[in-house]
Amino acid sequence: MKIFTSTILQKILISFVIATLTPWCFSQTTAPSDFKVILLGTGSPNPVLNRFGPGVLIQVAGQNLLIDAGRGVTQRIHQEKLPLGHINALFITHLHSDHIVGIPDLWLTGWLETPYGRRNGSFNVFGPVGTAGLMRGLQDAYAWDINARIKDQNLNPNNLTPVVKEITQGEIYNNNDVKVTAFNVDHGEYLQPAFGYRIDYRGRSVTISGDTKYSENLIQFAKGTDLLIHQVAAVPDELMKSPIFSVIMSHHTKPKEGGLIFTKVNPKLAVYYHFSLNSTPSIPAVTEKEVEEQTRTTYSGPLVLGEDQMVFHIRSNHEIDWSRQNN
Repeated sequence: MKIFTSTILQKILISFVIATLTPWCFSQTTAPSDFKVILLGTGSPNPVLNRFGPGVLIQVAGQNLLIDAGRGVTQRIHQEKLPLGHINALFITHLHSDHIVGIPDLWLTGWLETPYGRRNGSFNVFGPVGTAGLMRGLQDAYAWDINARIKDQNLNPNNLTPVVKEITQGEIYNNNDVKVTAFNVDHGEYLQPAFGYRIDYRGRSVTISGDTKYSENLIQFAKGTDLLIHQVAAVPDELMKSPIFSVIMSHHTKPKEGGLIFTKVNPKLAVYYHFSLNSTPSIPAVTEKEVEEQTRTTYSGPLVLGEDQMVFHIRSNHEIDWSRQNN
């Protein structure tokens, strides 16, 4: 009876382990011809539940490239059934906290040997001047945790090592026909350097603006892109009297300006993300419908108001399919 019970228990345990690990053993990958873009987070510093911090995942040619790591990026990656350690490279647009606050979680949790971690190799980061100092500071801040896990769990420190490249405008990454180009954007006098990124693969492309005001340089680098993902900000006129909100708006692209950018670039599909729609208890925010209406005064082409976990497929014929995911 003991043998019979033990055998059944073993089978139950094995079944449980297989059921638990299988989704992670077969992490989401893309076919060689696929070019997939996922909006992990489309929000701003506002800590709402429907829009996590900024993050865009590009899955192309077997690579997982992440643009920014805002609040909740690890949860969104987890929802995509992708181990955190399988991010090949992180590209930072600029060093504002809402774009980098998720880095410690991605970096440290991706180091774990659990199915949701599994990094095998260095943590590769591309970003503006100051990125190397950021990663050194994180190593100091989490020194106790790092040392404890090495001693207690025998984790390989090589799988935690940050490899940082501080970038300037131009091509910064080229691997297996995937090319990443960084370009300067205008986020304000004291908020430089700040970058947008264009990812090209065998004639197809996506461009991500990062945080910027209306930028002619962005327009030039985005020309001919299939998919243009651009930030947007709006506040009611009454709030522009407040220095708090007038400063915020001076650093971002308004909907009518976004429409002008889309018109000049003429992408196959324009998408808004990183919504900064501020309000006060007495003055409600500009609605997303109003954002679209204002954009339509200067742009008549295809437009999507991005949401967390929206997925875009850039097909080999340059058609773009998109869908919402509800995990």
